[in-house]
Amino acid sequence: MSHKQQAISGGKWMSTSTAISTVFQFGQVAILARLLEPSVFGIVSVSTLMIAFFGIFANLGFSNSIIYKQEEDREVLSTIYLLNLGLGLFIGVVVFFSWPLVVAYYKEPRLEKVIKLSSLYFIIVYVGQIYLFLLQKELRFKAVASIDITGTIAGTAVTIVLAYTGFAELSLIYGQLAQQAAKSVLQMVYGLKLFSPILKFDLNLIKDHLRFGLYNVGDGIVGFIQANSDNILVGGMLGVKPLGYYTLASQLAVFPITRLSPIILQVAYPILARLKGDANELKKSYLTILDLLSYINLPLLAGLFITADSVVPLFYGPGWEPTILLIRIFVFVSIFSSLSNPLFTLAFSKGKPKLLFYLNVITLFIKIPLVYVLAQYWGVVGIASAFLLATLANLLINFRIVHSLIGPFMKEFAQNIAKPVLFCLLMVGAIELYKFYADSINVFNTIAQIAIGALIYITLTIRFKYPLAELKTFGKAS
Repeated sequence: MSHKQQAISGGKWMSTSTAISTVFQFGQVAILARLLEPSVFGIVSVSTLMIAFFGIFANLGFSNSIIYKQEEDREVLSTIYLLNLGLGLFIGVVVFFSWPLVVAYYKEPRLEKVIKLSSLYFIIVYVGQIYLFLLQKELRFKAVASIDITGTIAGTAVTIVLAYTGFAELSLIYGQLAQQAAKSVLQMVYGLKLFSPILKFDLNLIKDHLRFGLYNVGDGIVGFIQANSDNILVGGMLGVKPLGYYTLASQLAVFPITRLSPIILQVAYPILARLKGDANELKKSYLTILDLLSYINLPLLAGLFITADSVVPLFYGPGWEPTILLIRIFVFVSIFSSLSNPLFTLAFSKGKPKLLFYLNVITLFIKIPLVYVLAQYWGVVGIASAFLLATLANLLINFRIVHSLIGPFMKEFAQNIAKPVLFCLLMVGAIELYKFYADSINVFNTIAQIAIGALIYITLTIRFKYPLAELKTFGKAS
């Protein structure tokens, strides 16, 4: 199977997984928004932040190094596996005993149980994680998709049942643990065919992997602070209720893109890792990735921007109106972020993860002062605006780094993105015209707005970008 066929096949499976997972995620949020108060979402977001932060240390960038080096040595993989298990256990203990500091910072006693329970995540996740890396390395995206779908269904079911029975914020934590437990078990079931660990632990065997992961961990720490400093400051400065509004606005505007973009990036990286010596192919692939991300993400975000005032009351229910303006700000954050993401594939394909570290350091120094200053004047809206400005700065620096890796590309990029931008403007104009004449918020009008936008964008895309004949060839790839 050619690289193009592998990419199409992988993209199909990961697209299916992402579509199902996203539907379940938004269905869960829509239900929980009517059962739980905003502060609950703020409390759970603190747990999510802690899991994301400590997760940086536990995998030490091994996912990227295993794929980059195409690692197959059983002794090396066994050492990595045992090291991950030890780190996961250690980090779980650290998280468990960190609850007094977290409760003191956020001034929220309910966080004690949440943090203690969340510590179990690290004991669960690293049992099966190395098998996920190996499945990705071998381009077994059908298995990866099946694992993700099963975990999502299990987690959503547990969360909703427990929320209905009065578990409040703990329902979401138990749901996260159930989701990861199901995924870890399946990762082992599928992955044991590729690797069965032996009792071998020799750090000398994984020096190259540790060295490769050093910048990855550094980048992860700085990237985490850079990406989440706004969430941290919202909760600390304004309390968990504004953090709840901020979290749900981010989930609606940013979450879909964080799910859609990795479909392309996750499939592309293992393939590009095999093309690392061919500069022309890397440039062509990078532009192709940007093009696909633009055509997929821009219409979704443009549609959300124009329909936010209709979607929020119907989707979340009454009391969530403060999220509308935040969602519209986050739409642009998502646009800039999605265009920045493909640098990941280039940096690791070229064996230069330190570039991502430097980029995040620079962005962090831009973002923190902006967040602090704008929060003083405009509260949670100011923090979201600071996030937007920092993300734009990150994109501009990002493109400069890309230029240094693959040469001039902006002319081709501008030509490629012009069409989806124009299609989105026409789509937004048509929806705004409909809203002007149908001046009421109800299910019918909201569905009509979405249908009008989708029809216009899809028609223009088929007519001027991807003819039906070409789209049919995608469906024949397996």
